[in-house]
Amino acid sequence: MRLDKYLKVSRLVKRRTVANELCDAKHVTVNGKVARASYDVKVGDEIEITMGSRVIRAKVLTVVEHATKETAGEMYQLL
Repeated sequence: MRLDKYLKVSRLVKRRTVANELCDAKHVTVNGKVARASYDVKVGDEIEITMGSRVIRAKVLTVVEHATKETAGEMYQLL
């Protein structure tokens, strides 16, 4: 699954366009490297998102195409 879609489906970011813009601005890293929106997310990846002064670090636990509000939190673990 693409990184921008994963961020949206997992609800780490509210909108896919916002996730895309964060990737374009190099505010998203995966496993310590700047990642593009087209990066293919895998289980075990560590994602770091910088939004202003706020930094979110999460480890990917599952990758699913559709997630409900209740199951979205099970897709990642905050670090």
